[in-house]
Amino acid sequence: MEGIAFSPSNNFHCYPQIHPIKTLTPIPFRFCNYKTNNPNQSLLSFSINSSKTSQTPITQPPPLVVVGSANADIYVEIDRLPTEGETISAKNGQTLAGGKGANQATCGAKLSYPTYFVGQVGDDAHGKLITQALGNGGVRLEYLKSLGGGVPTGHAVVMLQSNGQNSIIIVGGANMSSWPDKLSDQDLDVVKNAGIVLLQREIPDSVNIQVAKAAKGAGVTVIMDAGGMDAPMPQELLKFVDIFSPNESELGRLTGMPTDNFEQISQAAAKCHKMVSFSTPEKGLTAAASLCVQVKGAIPSMPDRKSVLNLLQSCKYAVFVPMGTMSHE
Repeated sequence: MEGIAFSPSNNFHCYPQIHPIKTLTPIPFRFCNYKTNNPNQSLLSFSINSSKTSQTPITQPPPLVVVGSANADIYVEIDRLPTEGETISAKNGQTLAGGKGANQATCGAKLSYPTYFVGQVGDDAHGKLITQALGNGGVRLEYLKSLGGGVPTGHAVVMLQSNGQNSIIIVGGANMSSWPDKLSDQDLDVVKNAGIVLLQREIPDSVNIQVAKAAKGAGVTVIMDAGGMDAPMPQELLKFVDIFSPNESELGRLTGMPTDNFEQISQAAAKCHKMVSFSTPEKGLTAAASLCVQVKGAIPSMPDRKSVLNLLQSCKYAVFVPMGTMSHE
């Protein structure tokens, strides 16, 4: 496994590093700007303060606030996709809570980080399923709204084929409907008091713009996941985003450039945004992600902090595999 880092000059460097694990203490993590010898270079880093012990009082960090989507994921397992006009039987099926925003919020909360979710569900069975799953995961739900008037909860039909391929159809429902033209001061207050705000594109861009603008004005870091809409990314939104996070296919679609290798990814990222973070899962997974892939469903698969720490402690050596990060001043 390798650590992959990208410099502001768009050159990539691979650093094979192995560090023995000496101690692991349940101290909340934080993101910070790491200054290098180059005054023009600033990298986002992940750190754990190992100088503190369990006897030391832990100051509650500013919360993670996720503003985004919540879906009921309807899984059907099939041997193949039906042809036009054909009806086929599924081998299995189940409905589980998911959605990009709800997934991110659950991940943060189950890792013992104070997390709020701002979103909308319908007043239906799917809405209750999602609300219960988020609550069980430890997410704060004061800003989750349940819509009446027959607006359905957002849902996705996930067709899983026996060859490992999947096809997904998304119904936006409450994720895309009935958002106020102007968000309330109460909703924006939680954003302004956040440590980090996470956004995605499964809710209207107009909502994301209001949230990102409020967060940026309060000095809060804004991370934007590119997943969701196929439409071009509004520049009015990007100007308030600190870190833009597409996957390789999204980066290629948004820039119209190939992303088959690291050099091409570097060139596309330089065109896309000043700070781009992307994942390269074929190069390795983080500890949390390696546990996620062992459980079916999005929210049900999110590991808790104890499980992640137990996995790390069970390893003789830990290798940190960061997402590629690129900064362009």
